[in-house]
Amino acid sequence: MQNTTETTGPLTGLHHVTAITADAPYNHRFYTQTLGMRLVKKTVNQDDVSAYHLFYADGEANPGTDLTFFDWPVPREHRGTHAAVRTSLRVRDEAALEYWAARLTDAGVSHAGIETRDDRHQLPFEDREGQRLALIVDDGKGPGVPWAKSPVPEAHQIRGLGPILISVPDLAPTAAVLIHVMGMKEVRTYAAEDGRAIHVFEMGAGGPAAEVHVKVEPGLSPAGQGAGAVHHVAFRVTTFDQYEEWARRLKELRIPNSGMVDRFYFRSLYFREPNGVLFELATDGPGFAADEDAAHLGERLALPPFLEGRRAAIEAGLKPL
Repeated sequence: MQNTTETTGPLTGLHHVTAITADAPYNHRFYTQTLGMRLVKKTVNQDDVSAYHLFYADGEANPGTDLTFFDWPVPREHRGTHAAVRTSLRVRDEAALEYWAARLTDAGVSHAGIETRDDRHQLPFEDREGQRLALIVDDGKGPGVPWAKSPVPEAHQIRGLGPILISVPDLAPTAAVLIHVMGMKEVRTYAAEDGRAIHVFEMGAGGPAAEVHVKVEPGLSPAGQGAGAVHHVAFRVTTFDQYEEWARRLKELRIPNSGMVDRFYFRSLYFREPNGVLFELATDGPGFAADEDAAHLGERLALPPFLEGRRAAIEAGLKPL
């Protein structure tokens, strides 16, 4: 399989991570009040309008800073392999990690303490539903603009997405797609807390906002999605022209995929890598200010034009946040 992104253009980094919550009011409180992220879009799952789709990001809703959630009344995730298993969130420096260790403790959020892994300082923790997260130092690299209304001081705010850790039982097929289809490079390995090797793949200019980390765990059973799970991981495509080229490339390679999907705020392509983790290719634009003033993102239920005519029924089916 030829490794080329000459026509598609390279993927430039992570776009967003979408996870699952079974408690939208708690989720909203935790990510906006405890973690201090900005709710930049309050909308619905376009394929299931009974569920919220909540987007938390930096102060300007930049691509690469979004952690998003579908709100589904489901039991907890069954942990295992064939899944994305931890989402990192970038902060500027070690002083920020020290701030966060104290803040999480004060909020009653258990954490593992600051550790150094992959030559980076980080702070692993989980939310109440078992969503596995880690704060990681990025030294100011990658997208991220402070939010003036955050309860967290600007110097310590979450800046955006960091490396995503996925678990697979067999590295080779996943690596083949990351390298030969998606144009990434394997750049290093490091040891996980259990001693297993984690393989690091980077895209674009590299750095913590543009990495996928792959842990090989052949002895685990497959994960079962539920509250606390990651639903899919999305990667940044710069332009609409490149997005159309990616659609053609997947078709030429006979990789089963969703075809082009217009989500109004960005355009999407979905496919599963060989070990079953759901990937999305998403455009940087048009962005969340397409239907709201940038200063007031997330303050009301936003619906794309093709759902606006159903607003009354959709709002009636959603619980207040």
